[in-house]
This record gives sequence, structure tokens and C-alpha cells, in this order.
Amino acid sequence: MSAHFFGDTTVLLGRSLRHITRSLDTIITTALMPIAMMLMFVYVFGGAINTGSASYVNYLLPGILLITVASGISYTAFRLFMDMQRGIFERFQSMPIARSSVLWAHVLTSLVANLISLVIVVGVALLMGFRSSAGILDWLAVAGILLLFTLALTWLAVIPGLTAKSVDGASAFSYPLIFLPFLSSAFVPTTTMPGPVRAFAEHQPVTSIVNALRALYSEQPVGSDLWVALGWCVGILLVAYFFANLTYRRKIS
Repeated sequence: MSAHFFGDTTVLLGRSLRHITRSLDTIITTALMPIAMMLMFVYVFGGAINTGSASYVNYLLPGILLITVASGISYTAFRLFMDMQRGIFERFQSMPIARSSVLWAHVLTSLVANLISLVIVVGVALLMGFRSSAGILDWLAVAGILLLFTLALTWLAVIPGLTAKSVDGASAFSYPLIFLPFLSSAFVPTTTMPGPVRAFAEHQPVTSIVNALRALYSEQPVGSDLWVALGWCVGILLVAYFFANLTYRRKIS
């Protein structure tokens, strides 16, 4: 790792964050869709869905948070794509800076932007009646899982951001990720699903992550869901990080 890595990353992170502050509509847009979904499911469909939970917004929130992250990382791919198209990467490569700092600046910007969106969504959930008596350690665990999930998906977003041929192609990869929570335990218990759908829902990463988050802030036994969720997040992160950096090296070589 270059001795200038941290300094270079800090400077480039400041550049990316300035772009975010000048276009706050991206954060608002990222939060608006999950909030609209939460309002619709709680106030339109919630009365017809039996989850065995006293509050449907409490049951629903983990899935909405994951959708928020999946929606937010599309902007990471978009910003990378625009930098590639404008020749920003080539300009940076002509400077004496750590090459990896360019990617890390975009990744850290994604973490900051998604954190703001998540706080907004949780704030709206509180207004809608979300309540939790979980302790500080439980909430730190929730934050840690969300941070790890965001980091994993952000590195995944780097790949289409570097390789897409159009703006739509750069962000379209997030659509399946946004849809995935609907085939999980995020909105209804998997026991209500038909056999093949239930089998898929119970063995895909979103279900274990949702179950772990829900158990943590509800002060329920987490069981194996926590370790399965961490395994999925770490596995996706390692694979995405490897291929993102491989793609980056090929692009700038």
C-alpha cells in the first residue's frame, strides 16, 4: 500500500462529498422510494398481513433498510461511470497518487451517503410507530451489519460502474438487488410461501440478514441467523472487492 494512500483517499473523499452536498437530491431520492414502500405496506397492505408481530412497521423495517442500501449504491455506479466517461480517472493516473485511493474515495462516499439515507428512513419509521427497547450493544450490532452489507454491495456496484456502456446500464444492476427482499422474510413470513419460493427465500442472503436485524432490535434470540448473515456479507464483500480491483486494473492499464 502506498505511503500516500490515506492522504490521497482523504482528498478524493472530500471531492466526492462536495459533489454529494451539491446534489442532495440523490440522497433524498434514495430515501424516498423506501419510505414510499414503507408507507404503502404499513398503511395499505399491513392490515391484511399476519406476521405475528404487534407492529408491522417493526417487522417491515429491516427489509426497507436493505432496499434503501440497494437503491443508494446505484448512485455509486453512476458516479463511477460519469468519472470514467469524463476522463477523470485518466487525469488522476497522471498524478503521483495511490491508484487504489480513487476507488476507495467512491466507496467511502457511498457509505456516508447511505448512512444519511438510512437515518432518514429510521426517522420516518419512528414517526410511523417503530419502537425498540434494545440496548446499545444490540444497536451497534445492527449498525455493524448494515455497514458491512453496504460495503459489500458498494464494491459490487464498482464493477458495473467501471464496465457499463451507458448510464442506464451502470445503475440497472441494482434493480434485482432491490427486488430480492420481496423474495425473503422481509415483508411476510417465509412459511406462507409455496414450496419452491419458500426454499429460495430461506436460503438467500437477504432473509438471514433481515432475521438477524429484526431479532437484534426486538431483543429476541438471534441464533444462527447472525453468523449466516455475516458469512454472506463477508463472502460477497471479498468476491466483489477482488473482481472490482481486477476490473479497475484492467481499465487503467
